[in-house]
Amino acid sequence: MNRQSHEETREFVRQRYAEIARTGGSCGPGCCSTRDAASLQLGYTAEELASVPSDADMGLGCGTPLAFASLREGETVLDLGSGGGLDCFLAAKQVGAAGRVIGIDMTAEMLAKARANAERLGAGNVEFRLGEIEHLPVADRSIDVVVSNCVINLSPDKPAVLEEAFRTLRPGGRLAISDIVLSAALPEALRNDSRALAGCIAGAAPVDDVRAMLAAAGFCDVEVDVQPNSRTFIRDWLPGSGAEHYIASAKIRAVRPAEHAAGDATSSTLCRAV
Repeated sequence: MNRQSHEETREFVRQRYAEIARTGGSCGPGCCSTRDAASLQLGYTAEELASVPSDADMGLGCGTPLAFASLREGETVLDLGSGGGLDCFLAAKQVGAAGRVIGIDMTAEMLAKARANAERLGAGNVEFRLGEIEHLPVADRSIDVVVSNCVINLSPDKPAVLEEAFRTLRPGGRLAISDIVLSAALPEALRNDSRALAGCIAGAAPVDDVRAMLAAAGFCDVEVDVQPNSRTFIRDWLPGSGAEHYIASAKIRAVRPAEHAAGDATSSTLCRAV
């Protein structure tokens, strides 16, 4: 799989997740398992899961980004790779009627599922848009918080994703991502396994690369907090492969620098050194 072009990789992932949306099943080997059990293990509460339609939780995550996004009432939230809408609906409750949540997904099948769930919930402050996370259909500087759950690792062009996230954020806006990172070099067999690519394993980037990509995109206050306990559920993604020895989930935080009142876009008042 590492020899594929970006577009071939993107289309492979698109088709795989479209199939998951159509069948309503889990993705088999890779970042999911039995839905509620998996989500509870990741940190979602039973109350949260009970508050959304059952198929909003696709069992596709590797963490709970809303647990550290520190959302506030009235904020506008952007979810990269929104799937069935789980994080969007939970975020909508946190930002309230004065806030807004936008979910982006590249598969029409996932989008249809999420929109049906929104209608079922009567979630008037949530909308879902078709698009690729490398080319977000979102205006510049219109978002307060960008979240994502186990999606950016699937992109063949991660710098473009982070640059787009930066573009959409208002000055002082925040990034809160749960994603898979590489802690050791993957064996060739895993790098070239299509199941490992669709399953959030083969596309993982090293921790230092994640930090560097965020800094290059313009972010500061970058934190990549690796979760060693995540290997407990990762070992079930592709049983027998030993993937848990090479990857782990991480909480990833960053901030778009705030600008001085004079409008100097190159300077910040809120950020510490990366």
